[in-house]
Amino acid sequence: MGKRRAGRELVRSLSKKQKKHLKEFGEEHPFYDKVFLLLLLQLCFPFQSEDSDKSSAESDSETEVEQVSVYHKLLATLRTSPEPESEEDASDSEESGESETEMGSEGSQENGEADGSEEEKNDEQEQKEATDPPEQMLGLEQADGADASGERSHGVIEEFTDVKHESEFSLETNFMEEESGEHKADKGDSDSSQAAAKDPFKQHMDKEFKEKEVEMMSTLPKTSNQSKWPRLGQLSFSSSLEKHKILKADREIAVKQLYLHKPLECTWPKVNKQFLSSVNKQSDPSFTPLQRELFCIMNAYWDLFYPERNALTNGEEIRLAYCLHALNHVLKANAQVLSNNAKRRDQKPGAESDDYRDQGLTRPKVLMIVPFRECALRIVHIFISLLEGDGKKKIDVSNKKRFKGEFGSDPEEKPPNLKRPEDYEAVFAGNIDDHFRIGVAILQKSMRLYAPFYSSDIIIASPLGMRTIIGAEGEKKRDFDFLSSIEILIIDQADIYLMQNWEHVLHLMKHMNLLPLDSHGVDFSRVRMLNLNNWSRYYRQTLLFSALQDPQINSIFNKHCFNYVGQVAVRNVPLRGSISQIVVQLPHVFRRLEAENITSVMDTRFQFFVDKVLPEFRDAVMSHTLLFVPSYFDYVRLRNYFKKEELNFTHICEYSKKAAVCRARRFFLKGEKHFLLLTERFHFYKRYLIKGIRNLIFYELPTYSHFYSEICNMMKATENGVDATWTCTVLYSKYDAQKLAAVVGVERAAQMLQSKKDVHLFVTGEN
Repeated sequence: MGKRRAGRELVRSLSKKQKKHLKEFGEEHPFYDKVFLLLLLQLCFPFQSEDSDKSSAESDSETEVEQVSVYHKLLATLRTSPEPESEEDASDSEESGESETEMGSEGSQENGEADGSEEEKNDEQEQKEATDPPEQMLGLEQADGADASGERSHGVIEEFTDVKHESEFSLETNFMEEESGEHKADKGDSDSSQAAAKDPFKQHMDKEFKEKEVEMMSTLPKTSNQSKWPRLGQLSFSSSLEKHKILKADREIAVKQLYLHKPLECTWPKVNKQFLSSVNKQSDPSFTPLQRELFCIMNAYWDLFYPERNALTNGEEIRLAYCLHALNHVLKANAQVLSNNAKRRDQKPGAESDDYRDQGLTRPKVLMIVPFRECALRIVHIFISLLEGDGKKKIDVSNKKRFKGEFGSDPEEKPPNLKRPEDYEAVFAGNIDDHFRIGVAILQKSMRLYAPFYSSDIIIASPLGMRTIIGAEGEKKRDFDFLSSIEILIIDQADIYLMQNWEHVLHLMKHMNLLPLDSHGVDFSRVRMLNLNNWSRYYRQTLLFSALQDPQINSIFNKHCFNYVGQVAVRNVPLRGSISQIVVQLPHVFRRLEAENITSVMDTRFQFFVDKVLPEFRDAVMSHTLLFVPSYFDYVRLRNYFKKEELNFTHICEYSKKAAVCRARRFFLKGEKHFLLLTERFHFYKRYLIKGIRNLIFYELPTYSHFYSEICNMMKATENGVDATWTCTVLYSKYDAQKLAAVVGVERAAQMLQSKKDVHLFVTGEN
């Protein structure tokens, strides 16, 4: 098939004369034959023959500059011209390498309305791409050099999955004897059976409930208790069980007390050594204070919400902790299955027992949701390090080279002259593609990447990657049965999904732990009763990590977490807000709006802005006004209103093209446009410096509190600015309590919410 397709493409590329000659003589004219031309050139330029051989053999990464001759010009004509896509990529990389202060001269005579019409088309195109069916989006994941078995159907390339190693990583056909001798010795050890009974994994998964108890857990309200831990701070424990234990922080804990799977006991201290310091006590040489308290909660199988993850400080510490917990869970579960396989093989024929119920309806046990491919790359590297330890015993990792090629990044791709804040560099490091999913199978001392989902133990994916495979109701190609028996759900960097598409996260949570539509070859005699009764969601542990507290993230934790053990949420209040990081002298006016309920806040805010705020800024004296809009829906509404009222404005959003952004920034800096509408998502992904701001309006408090101080500090870049003329106006309601506390501090926020009046603050740059 490949030869026929290549032949058809070759015929299509021929001109009319070439086709006529091919039809008459059965071959291509020698003049158009590249081999003939090369021979002709070698005859005409014999002294260049060796160089031509070298040039064809050497890679494109040659750095030597040679003198251009007629011979090389003729050789250049033989090279295949680059495809348009590669040219566009090259132009994009060149544009991204330009300094952000450089403004394009093209289109200076175009007005803001023309930009708006182009941007509306871009918005429609982006929204259409975001709602493409999964079979169209799957083609994005197919890498170069894919398997020849991948067939094209309707122009879509199926994603790569490893089929070769299916039997080697099958839980049904492997036995415990193939593992290390340490586990063989444990079989006859009486102490090991007592230790297994205390193992948190066994205690959690072997817990049995009656149907009435499950109904009570789903209907009765949860009881809450408060506790304060040395490192995590204020914790809120909630559970639907009548009698539930409250965890206490262990200041000193030994690795053996954690019931880690045996290989991890040795490898964990070595892998985590980079985060340990001399401050740690000798009795606890393997965990940092944060890791110790987090793992104490994880290992007890409580649901956890930690809203203080920071990519600069503790991000990698947390990643190591939950990777240890996930890998420990998988190794224990697989070891149990392999041990029971050996017992069933040795039992007498005809003997049946329910003692071997050790599996779910599908194999995947852990689902890890991360925003970018770089995060998946780091997680897999941690898994390999935890399994290898000191590096003397290398584990077998299938498809490792392919994985590095698809999930790795080239340091040269990043333009060297772009300067961004440290937190931006930490979040957007490496490969930041947000559409991916990969299955990982772990068996004894081997790891299989790109395993089919129904043969995987761990699935690492982005919300978009899960959304395209889950699909929507009515679509033909959709699949979510592999989510039926997920026992640990880890959602890391949840705040970034607010900037991507939060609907993908909600869509995923609605399809978690549902009964599968197909059996997928499962042995029902090995399936746990909790899975057969459709109670798996009450046994699923959810670990949620975020950089901030947000009502939408809180809703996920409160409404979609049903773990019978209970939920633990870190509830520390910010004593000092981000307003203390402002370095310019600036008066802040916080204007409160009253809304009847949370559903009417958007309409109330818009009407309040149009009636009371906007008239104050229409005057020419109040030019250079930046309107910061966190929500894209509010941005579209304001843009349409400004156009209807024929106001002098320009606008920038996350869908704006580079040329439109340059024009808008230039118009605003020169004062040709009175208003500039700016979305929070654009600032999150670009972090451009907006010059010329004299008046600042926060249509709503930003999702990220430090964006408030960043935008305000942009005023110091204004040339010939007078401090007394700078203003900052903020709209807020009682439903913005969390965001308000993150900006002004919890004490001041409480006073502002009680007063129900506009509040005037003046920041001197020191408070």
